[in-house]
Amino acid sequence: MKKVIKRIGVLTNGGDCSGLNAAIRAVTFASVAKGWEVYGIHNGSNGLIVRPMEYERLTLGSFEFPYATMGGTMLGTNNSPILAHDNGLREKIDEASIKTRFKEGVDQLRLDALVVIGGDGSIPIFADLCKYAKIAMIGIPKTIDNDAPGTDLSIGFSTAREVVTDAMDKLDTTASSHHRVMLVEVMGRSAGHLALQSAITGFADAVLIPEIPYSYQNLVKHLRATQKKGRGHALVVIAEGIKKPDGECSLSNNSLTFNGVSQYFEQKLKRDGFEVRTNILGHIQRSGTPVAADRLLASAFGVHATELLAKGKTNRVVVHQAGVVTDISLRDSIKLGTTGVNRKSEIVRTARALGIYVGDIK
Repeated sequence: MKKVIKRIGVLTNGGDCSGLNAAIRAVTFASVAKGWEVYGIHNGSNGLIVRPMEYERLTLGSFEFPYATMGGTMLGTNNSPILAHDNGLREKIDEASIKTRFKEGVDQLRLDALVVIGGDGSIPIFADLCKYAKIAMIGIPKTIDNDAPGTDLSIGFSTAREVVTDAMDKLDTTASSHHRVMLVEVMGRSAGHLALQSAITGFADAVLIPEIPYSYQNLVKHLRATQKKGRGHALVVIAEGIKKPDGECSLSNNSLTFNGVSQYFEQKLKRDGFEVRTNILGHIQRSGTPVAADRLLASAFGVHATELLAKGKTNRVVVHQAGVVTDISLRDSIKLGTTGVNRKSEIVRTARALGIYVGDIK
């Protein structure tokens, strides 16, 4: 028998990005239209685990300017579902206590379901927590890396691509003025979607991504050939997750933080006679007013998530496939895993046809 929905929670977990507030807004508007109460859970998992709990009742009035058009998340977020803040101190709580506190929080708010706007790591974790608490869960993918399983687009990617493209437009003029090679390091972790697509939209000369092997010598040859053709400067996009020519990863001290691999290339290129400057765009890629594409995607995802709950569905992940918003099972999402750049994709062929060096796999 399908459980009648009366109250739902919505939260954001993991790294922030632009478009999250539009998704929260869509979940709220679609739910209120069905007569449901909506509670925004603060700071990801923390909101239900800490005592006292951190949450707010969301209504249509919660999204008056500026929240609907702001980047980031009005609810706050948390990178780790297994850490909580009690009394202002960061405290690691064991798994059993997390489940107990989470269920207590759900019961206290009398939630029937939870919409989790997160990544491929946090959504499965919340699915387990919701199963323990005996409530439905629907996941909405967001990441500027655009590597979420089963979806062509994730919330935040389009805005991040716009931010990188805008930065490259600005860097192109100063690179031209000084006849320099500008290295532009972008986020993406082990996926090169953001780097590759930004290289095309920003009219770069080369791009290095984790999915396609490259040769430093061939990169240099390409830059020299570009110079001989009359272009006095160059833009090179470098994905933060690539390995150095010696195979070494750029992760800092085996942590989750990348350590500026573009600076390594700056030194090498300088030794080879190039005038080089490095630009690590960093967290600016996560910020900014969401572009129309992200607002549209986030709105469609939020509405679809609400419709799934109304149909009694659980453990589903909303996705965008071939221009259509649909959903897949959590099991299939986990099975698919992180989605990187397909070496044989149209987007790779497009880059190469434009004369961009994209590694050595043909």
